Amino acid sequence: MPGPLVVNDAVVIPDAELVWRFSRSSGPGGQGVNTTDSRVELTFDVAASTALPPALKQRALDRLGSATVTIAASEYRSQLRNREAATQRLAQRLREAIAPPPKRRRPTKSSRGSVERRIAAKKQRSDLKRLRRDL
Repeated sequence: MPGPLVVNDAVVIPDAELVWRFSRSSGPGGQGVNTTDSRVELTFDVAASTALPPALKQRALDRLGSATVTIAASEYRSQLRNREAATQRLAQRLREAIAPPPKRRRPTKSSRGSVERRIAAKKQRSDLKRLRRDL
């Protein structure tokens, strides 16, 4: 399981920048839960990272709200599966944090034909209701 964390094609975080912590997990698991450290905490310090280019690092810091990201995973009984879940969640969180901002919407104007069709439909509906009243 150890190895670099691939965020996307351009960003790969070396294993040395990831801090793992293991503890006993709460919840179901039978007798094994009392003896195995299956809960996983994965911490990544964005500000101290050398894997992120300066522009992406600043974007991530602005969006994440803090310099460190901590992901906890304890949904599986196996420590290995919890480690996999934590790495996937961290990679997804970092992908969202360094993603470019969405393109700004260019305001558009309704075409003359669409405006005329809408008004014609409203008149037709109005006429229908008026004819019902006159009966």
